[in-house]
Amino acid sequence: MSVWSKNKIIFGLAIFLVFSLAIPVNAEVDSPKKQWKNGIPVEDIICKTGLELVIRINGAPACVTPTTAEKFQRLGLASIPIKMKDMENKTPTSKIIKDNSIQFKDAQNEITNIPASGRSFVNFYITDDDLNIAHTGVEIIPTSGLLEFTINGIPVKGPETMVETGPDTGVFFAKLQLPETINGKPVSQEDIVQVRYLDQSDAAGEKRVLVKSIKLQNTFAQIQSSSDKTRIGHEFILRLYEPDANLDSKDIDRIPISKFEYRGEGGIRSTLANPKFDANSSYLLETGENTNIFEVKIKIPRELDGKVIHIGDMYEIRYIDTSTPSGTSEKIILKGKIGLN
Repeated sequence: MSVWSKNKIIFGLAIFLVFSLAIPVNAEVDSPKKQWKNGIPVEDIICKTGLELVIRINGAPACVTPTTAEKFQRLGLASIPIKMKDMENKTPTSKIIKDNSIQFKDAQNEITNIPASGRSFVNFYITDDDLNIAHTGVEIIPTSGLLEFTINGIPVKGPETMVETGPDTGVFFAKLQLPETINGKPVSQEDIVQVRYLDQSDAAGEKRVLVKSIKLQNTFAQIQSSSDKTRIGHEFILRLYEPDANLDSKDIDRIPISKFEYRGEGGIRSTLANPKFDANSSYLLETGENTNIFEVKIKIPRELDGKVIHIGDMYEIRYIDTSTPSGTSEKIILKGKIGLN
């Protein structure tokens, strides 16, 4: 090989390395809208390097430059959220907002089940030790100037006070009753309820805004996996919160796995009753008396009905709730991706 040819190869490799190293590590981060559509809580959406998450007044997320984020917040066009998951293990002065979620005992995530109907209640818990002044008594704090509530970006009347959950807890409870209508339209599925906590003084003595957003649903049922990453042939727990399936408060109830459909790329369709899923039971079994939580262990197989499942494939596990408060049948969907580890 000539010296010229060798130099061309070396030059080409150098150019390749320069461009490879210039690609940001999160170049494949989905858009805020896509992450939100895939069920990621709005305040937990990830932005690409150099951009900052804001929540618009209609509850929708956006990734903008830090300068734009500050401008939007100053003009009241959007809020810069504080990520709640990042704050739960900090000092007692940390500020946390939680809603009336169902917390699984062994799960990392929370499942929110807020019924989409007027006059329903949404319970919020705010942790702020700065408001805990009378350490021997229960504080009752006016919410004016502290809490703001919106539905689809439209302000709604919230509770006038929030009450400490006990002496010296620093955790305060507020109950929001949903209105019958918003701008003349009935409150319905996919409407966004947002609570903004106007923290007057954080650990550094500065003001900031904490935001919690949730989507209303027509069903109480919710589904999740025990693992953020699904690997082919590796066991994971599928969990369903379904109070309507809790038929006997003294016994453990069960839901047939045949009621759950797996949908994968390439037209793959099958119920979890397919032996390929290697389920440890023919049912999702309630985790205890009157828990409303049902579980089964399954594995994603290498192939289903002659069709190969590949690493990187997206999939859905679907459950149809036929006993909703609205009297409609609603699809409950868990979305996942086949990963390497």
